[in-house]
Amino acid sequence: MDNKRVFLSLSQQSGFEQEYVQKALETHWITSGGPNVDAFEDELEKYFGSDNFVTALNSGTSAIHLALILLGIKSGDEVICQSLTFSASANPILYQGATPIFIDSEADTWNICPKALEGAIEDRIAKGKKPKAIIAVHLYGMPYKADEIHTIADRYGIPVIEDAAEALGSSYKGRACGTLGTFGVLSFNGNKIISTSAGGALISDSKLLKERAIFYATQSKEDAVHYEHCHIGYNYRMSNICAGIGLGQLTVLNENVGKRRTNHFFYKSIFETIEDAVLLEVSNEAVFSNYWLSTILVKPNTEKKRDRESLRLAFETANIESRPLWKPMHLQPIFSGYPYYGNKVAESLFERGLCLPSGSHLSEDDKNRIKEVIINFFE
Repeated sequence: MDNKRVFLSLSQQSGFEQEYVQKALETHWITSGGPNVDAFEDELEKYFGSDNFVTALNSGTSAIHLALILLGIKSGDEVICQSLTFSASANPILYQGATPIFIDSEADTWNICPKALEGAIEDRIAKGKKPKAIIAVHLYGMPYKADEIHTIADRYGIPVIEDAAEALGSSYKGRACGTLGTFGVLSFNGNKIISTSAGGALISDSKLLKERAIFYATQSKEDAVHYEHCHIGYNYRMSNICAGIGLGQLTVLNENVGKRRTNHFFYKSIFETIEDAVLLEVSNEAVFSNYWLSTILVKPNTEKKRDRESLRLAFETANIESRPLWKPMHLQPIFSGYPYYGNKVAESLFERGLCLPSGSHLSEDDKNRIKEVIINFFE
């Protein structure tokens, strides 16, 4: 059996990327912005439907940062952020000189906990610092409890930045993830459902907000024949080359979502008979997950010396990549001094959770090797 490395989540080419990239080279559009960027935005707007305006950027991090800027977040403000996430969800809060307020997860979706969220809002208001925004994440492609979270946000008049970096193709009650909040954020990093090699997007509900996002993303250049600047600007626009890759990748978006979901059901067939591990799944039919990464919780067994880390090492011995869940932000050295609200659910998930190989390219041989490791480990 081939012992080549099985990676956690690699991108897969459609075969159409070269056409768009070659055209960019031939027309000398080797810069930020350009025809491919405009076309990529148009195609994404068609995908998400009317009343959704997309700004293509160089990363999902840039999109979160611009969302904070457009919401007027400034130094001294407080911004609520899901703790169990990648650091890119929280870093832009510090870019603005604001204070992150971290919120625990709930056990069903592993996303931001509604009870902890409302408790935090009430406590911050009692302390004289009403939060100015909420960053909620669809972790590993699993939609958060949008009805509950947005009801709370509306009750207190706090806008929601919806971090859908891992959730392109997921939906909640028929609405695409990325279109539920005041702003939506996408990532097209190399490990996502589709990739532009590096890139992201900001979704808003008005053309004016899109134009404002482009303004800030292109160094805040004023409308003048010379370079005039009245605001701090950023070099955040997506490149024409990257957008060309994205146009090719969009042709296989639905196919890639289907493959990720097939991976999930492959794992489900294995773990439904294993008592010491639980696969994260949607809890009801109103939620559709792209299952960007299939993830499990491993029940520690001291007698058998079995836990999440020993399973990860078993995979590694077989040259198969797996990875612990995101380490919660409130446990990270850079963020440990900021307020946190919750009951250590996120900490427990981190200690027991493992991300399994989930790339759209997984072959039957890859799956057989993965299954063999799992069966041998738990038996």
